[in-house]
Amino acid sequence: MARRPRKRSRWPIALAESLLLPCLIAIAPRASAVDLGSSQGAADGTALALDPVGAMAAIDATDLYLDLTLNGTYRGLTHFGYRDGKLWASRATLQQLGFMLPVDSPDPIRLDSLPGVQVRYDAQQQTAALTVPLKLLQLPTSVLKPPGPPVPHASASPGALLNYNLYATHDTQGNATASAYTELRLFGGAGVLSSTGLTQANRADGDWRGRSVRLDTTWTSSFPEHMLTLQVGDTLTGGASWSRPTRIGGVQIGTDFALQPYRVTAPLPQFLGQATLPSQVELYIDGMKQYSGQVPVGPFQLNAVPGINGAGNAQLVLTDALGRVTTVDFSLYDTQQLLQKGLTDWSAGFGFVREDYGLRSFSYGHDPMASGSWRRGLTDQVTAGAHAELTQGLANAGVGGDWLLGTAGVLSGSAAHSSYHGLGGSQLSLGYQWINNRFNFSAQGTRSSSGYRDVAALYGSPSPRLSASAQAGISTRSLGNFGISYVHLRYLEQTSRYASGYWYRSLGRSASLSLNLNQNLDDARDHSVFLSFSLSLDDRTYMSAGLDHQGSRNMVDTSIARSLPTKGGFGWRAQTQQGEGTRSGLAELDYLGRYGQVQAGVMRFSGDSTAFAGGNGALVLMDGHAFAARSIYNGFAVVSTDGIPDVPVKLENNPIGHTDAHGLLLVTPLNAYQNNKLSIDPMQLPADVRVGQIDLQASPTDRAGTLVRFDLEPHRSASVLLRDAAGKPLPLGSEVRVRGQAGEAALVGFDGAAYLDTLGEHNVLEVSLPAGGRCSSRFDYRQQGEGIPQVGPLTCTKENAP
Repeated sequence: MARRPRKRSRWPIALAESLLLPCLIAIAPRASAVDLGSSQGAADGTALALDPVGAMAAIDATDLYLDLTLNGTYRGLTHFGYRDGKLWASRATLQQLGFMLPVDSPDPIRLDSLPGVQVRYDAQQQTAALTVPLKLLQLPTSVLKPPGPPVPHASASPGALLNYNLYATHDTQGNATASAYTELRLFGGAGVLSSTGLTQANRADGDWRGRSVRLDTTWTSSFPEHMLTLQVGDTLTGGASWSRPTRIGGVQIGTDFALQPYRVTAPLPQFLGQATLPSQVELYIDGMKQYSGQVPVGPFQLNAVPGINGAGNAQLVLTDALGRVTTVDFSLYDTQQLLQKGLTDWSAGFGFVREDYGLRSFSYGHDPMASGSWRRGLTDQVTAGAHAELTQGLANAGVGGDWLLGTAGVLSGSAAHSSYHGLGGSQLSLGYQWINNRFNFSAQGTRSSSGYRDVAALYGSPSPRLSASAQAGISTRSLGNFGISYVHLRYLEQTSRYASGYWYRSLGRSASLSLNLNQNLDDARDHSVFLSFSLSLDDRTYMSAGLDHQGSRNMVDTSIARSLPTKGGFGWRAQTQQGEGTRSGLAELDYLGRYGQVQAGVMRFSGDSTAFAGGNGALVLMDGHAFAARSIYNGFAVVSTDGIPDVPVKLENNPIGHTDAHGLLLVTPLNAYQNNKLSIDPMQLPADVRVGQIDLQASPTDRAGTLVRFDLEPHRSASVLLRDAAGKPLPLGSEVRVRGQAGEAALVGFDGAAYLDTLGEHNVLEVSLPAGGRCSSRFDYRQQGEGIPQVGPLTCTKENAP
């Protein structure tokens, strides 16, 4: 029924407007900065779309202030006009709501005159609901992405560490060898100082000869907030895919994405869509759900880690508020070769080239060198890079990049030029890769001219004139996996070309069969064929048998082994090989313990036997205590339980050990710059221990340790039996407090018992009786073995009212 404007209905509105409009006009400059078309602000019901009354007075319409819902999203109190049974709105109101209106559109506008707009007006509830085609709305794009884990604050406590790896042999001829690889590491909040070395000794003809050589000594300091790492000492220069790193002694600084391991550096596929109503959106990649969340009205962009490598299929499922389902299928290609748009990876190094590495401790070149590399994601499809090297008489520079060809793979290329004492040279490279869950193909080629030089070439490692490779593979359900590859290397006076192929097929859940073929294309006699059968007897024990044909020789290989359990224990292996009049074998026993790994065994070849033994582990000095552990190559933690021994500790909910007599436990390995959950079981603690947090996050820095302290506090507790002067239990509900202590009172239960857990050595109990009155009692606390002691019965002496 049409509702005509009546004068008696306008004076309350006019009065309200006369009171409210000055306030609204006063805040108008601030309100104009709010995007009322966005989903934020509207959802909380605070949006208020108002305009001067004059717009509606021009058409003699009744002014209404209605709760508006636009495409299922609540937009707050909004000003409309009502005339002849129709709702009207001013241009200003509609523009605030996100409408795109023609320049010559009238003001005000009858809502149902807009194409495709559906209007529902409830006069009794004073609400309006509009359903508007998205083409009439200019709404912000909602960017959706899965919530990432909280970024941890990594820390390192002062300490020292020694990794060691020992190995010795002795044969039936009286010859013997011994070697020791060591790494000494000092760490703290400022960084890590690491030095590695190798000591070797051998005995031949009864005489021992030995030597020791220093390998690397490096100070490393990292800045996680900037993803930068500084290295001073022995290090490798950074490089591009077409360049070669150089071992130097000097300074190196550059990007280190490992400092923020939760950050995704590769471009994320963007899934675009639009929702007419608030909807539930789900993303599936190759049938696996990767994201689920809510999306407001309007266009949206979903950024999610696809969880695949190469080509795949995505499916976007949109379910709106009315239950209508829309499904969109499309293809995508994900690769780790590229950087996200705007992300930069760079490094710069300066120093002297390391020579005779592993042979001499302090052998460096005489000429300084400098190296720099840079990569940047220009777009999510193109990553550009550059690299340069300088040293005495040599300048080398090049550019390159990687290009994502939609779903057709990744194309890579580079061009470099060098000048060495006036001799120019160039290097060109081109590569391509495409992969999905069944097929893979890649090809790469690099050609260098005779005059091309880089720093490595000046120190005895010339660049190949030609380096080319290609490989392809296919995976089938019925026939297994097949693959072929080709490699071509050509130096100034040497050429090598090899072709190979493989086949692998699973035979049920526990067995497999494989075939490998290799052929030297420059020597028909240089080829090999290896056929192998493997069988898993259980989750740790497996056996294999194989036929090995190399050139004109045929061998039969057999082996059986049991791998080491992760939590510690024994493992072993036995191998035999025979054929063409030769026979060899090996037997080995391994043990992995809490403090390291040891191994021993014997091998026999051509009638000679050799016994061998080895071991590796680590020693740690931290928090004033020494610890023995397995070899540590990542972060670790020392857990403290405030001196309380034998407390069980868990790492990611898996038991890892118990604290020692000092209340300490070394926990390794931990992931550097990541959250590692450490926890204790409060049910396993002594009854007289109070615990604060039972779960803590440990985030060590790289190759360093951090101290994790659980706040455990021994406390005195007891069950106290209280009696009155007549020897009867105090009434139920009596309130008991320890004199001098704040907090809630303990209540007396049956038989006059009250549990108190804040007792001291000398205690005065003050009791408030339910019927009124007070009494007190004194006692000294004495621990009686394990568990909670029982004190009393104690007589509670009544206190006289003051």
